[in-house]
Amino acid sequence: MLSRPKNIREDISRRSWIVAIGLIVLGAVVIYRIFYIQHFALHDKKPWIEYMSTTMHIDTIEAMRGNIYSNDGSLMATSLPYFEVSIDPTVTDSTYFYSRVDSVATLLSTLFKQRTAEDYRREMVFARQEFEKNKKKGNRNIRLVKRRITYREYNIILNQSFTGVVYDKKAKKKVKGTWKGWPFFRRFATTGRSRGGKLMVVYERYNPFGSLAERTIGDLDKKTRHGSFGIEASFDNRLAGTPGIGLYRVLDDQTFMPNDDDEKIQPVNGYDLHTTIDVNFQDIAETALRNTLERYRASYGSVIVMEVQTGEIRAIANLSRSSDSTYSETYNYALAGLSNPGSTFKLPTMLAAFEEGLPLSKMYHTGNGNAKYRSAVIRDTKKTGHGSITAQQVFEKSSNVGVHLIMKDYFYAHGDKYVGYLKRFHLREPTGIHMKGEPAPRVRTPSDKRWSKTSLTYMSYGYESELTPLQMLAFYNAIANDGYWVRPMIVKQVKDADKVIQEYPVFKSEERIASENSIKKARTILEGVVDHGTATNIRNDHYKIAGKTGTAQKLVNGRYLQGLYNTSFIGYFPADEPRYTCLIVVDSPRGFSMEQLYAGSVAAPVFKEVADRIIGYDIKMHPPLTKQKNKTSEMQKQLRAGHSDDIRIVAEEMDIEAPVNVDGWVEAKKEGDKVAWANRDTDPTKVPNLKGMSLRDALYLLENHGFKVKYSGRGKVASYTNQGGVYALVLR
Repeated sequence: MLSRPKNIREDISRRSWIVAIGLIVLGAVVIYRIFYIQHFALHDKKPWIEYMSTTMHIDTIEAMRGNIYSNDGSLMATSLPYFEVSIDPTVTDSTYFYSRVDSVATLLSTLFKQRTAEDYRREMVFARQEFEKNKKKGNRNIRLVKRRITYREYNIILNQSFTGVVYDKKAKKKVKGTWKGWPFFRRFATTGRSRGGKLMVVYERYNPFGSLAERTIGDLDKKTRHGSFGIEASFDNRLAGTPGIGLYRVLDDQTFMPNDDDEKIQPVNGYDLHTTIDVNFQDIAETALRNTLERYRASYGSVIVMEVQTGEIRAIANLSRSSDSTYSETYNYALAGLSNPGSTFKLPTMLAAFEEGLPLSKMYHTGNGNAKYRSAVIRDTKKTGHGSITAQQVFEKSSNVGVHLIMKDYFYAHGDKYVGYLKRFHLREPTGIHMKGEPAPRVRTPSDKRWSKTSLTYMSYGYESELTPLQMLAFYNAIANDGYWVRPMIVKQVKDADKVIQEYPVFKSEERIASENSIKKARTILEGVVDHGTATNIRNDHYKIAGKTGTAQKLVNGRYLQGLYNTSFIGYFPADEPRYTCLIVVDSPRGFSMEQLYAGSVAAPVFKEVADRIIGYDIKMHPPLTKQKNKTSEMQKQLRAGHSDDIRIVAEEMDIEAPVNVDGWVEAKKEGDKVAWANRDTDPTKVPNLKGMSLRDALYLLENHGFKVKYSGRGKVASYTNQGGVYALVLR
């Protein structure tokens, strides 16, 4: 009894060993067979491993990249198919080859006009003969057209119709017939295999609007065919699709032809992107920016237009000066260009002070516009200074000394509190826009090694901090949006045809970046800049603009140079009901006096030009016109006579009185303040009364009475005479 468990364990162990040894032997047999087939089994008189390496090649099949659309569905980037035309002259038998080579050579020469028909024929015949002489070795791929052909040309090769004599296998005789496609490019009717002609598709990216928003849309890397920058790079995984896999015949060391017998894994095309860009806004922004850059011979410039409530970017333009003094998009400064914001950063300083209780009416004595704090020398641009001004005027006149005095009152002893407000204003972090390349802001804090006793002074009016234009715009947009910060967005949807794959919702902060009262103060001082501050030159009577000028000296070799500026203007419009926020940057303007190189003269006018044209274009921003019934209007006076049906149509459209209870030809008669309509006599035996009628109605009546007509002037019939059966009409 005690030995049975031991025997059972031994039996199980023995069986396990047998199974294990069996599996090892089976694995060894499988490996041996694979090795044998690869190295010793023959296919087409070659070992399989040699046949596959020299004859067949596994490669990917490029997927068609998705399209990029504007916000109204206009196509901004797409992939167009082009084709490389070549031939393997060894595929068909000799009879077919030599009977068709002259025809295809003539067709190639006629369509593409790159070489003569004899040149094409000689190259194809030589390649076939060399292949046969060298025991089926040599060049099996002849590139027939040097360039890539278009889809129209591709369609001609495959579908051009021909008429001639063909052999009818059923009737066993030659008959007259038609067929489509060039020789060698038509496939065998029985197997569907190629006759040697090769049309390899290659997709090339095409932007229908040319260079419009070029840096934002992006481009592809020529080697990898993946997005290299812009939206193309940021959403490459969505646009690129999934490549397929196919088996190709090796024609030479670098050329492969699809194997017709192979069951391919087909590629999956990429998804489409629907952006927030408005092509009309984009054109407006680029045109206004280019004109100013050329006028001032500036280094570069940027424009961003963003919808206030949603953060949707309607336009983003970046133009840089080239060595030949032309401007093109080479770098996305709006997204990635870190720089000192200059005086536009005074708004965060003022908003932080408002949160600490600063009243707009508090007086500050700026003196002659010069002050010193520790090692910092502070100067105003106005050489004589602004004297005693309110806190509101400190901002409106962009007084550096005034901002320093405000900082002295509220933050010099509380540096942590000031930078804490900047974090609350979203100025110490990237916006998080769904595009690659946005850097984090460089805003100093008391814990930084570079923090000094004067850091707060310089930071308060836009130095010792670096932010991108987009990050500054997002802050100003929060002011326009009643204090709610909205993440900028440039792509709304990812779609597969009409099916929405992914949607990017609006991201809006749950809480205001500052109190409602502080936001109101901020909006008041922004409007004041345009009404009676540094940007009065863009004030107009049609709509209100709110914004701030910014002029920052450029840092060159560690020193700030006077006369070399980065100018900007950030604001929103209309100020009373903000719809769009806009930022303008013009870097290093030249060629004018120093006072004419400040932001108020350079950047602010670009803002106004962009805003003017957007308001003119966007009819949603126009107040609706209310219909007013005016019985004695000028239009009512114009309707004096005519056919009742026509007058009713015009009257209904213009909302004026129409004939009632009368039909046919009528005329208007004034009775006091009212207009009455009566029938006009058009008896065929009498000459009709034509006064007040339109030319069309007068011609109709006169010609029906058998009269000839001539006329002069424009408008209604004022007078007429009958000259020997010819009516002469005078129109006014």
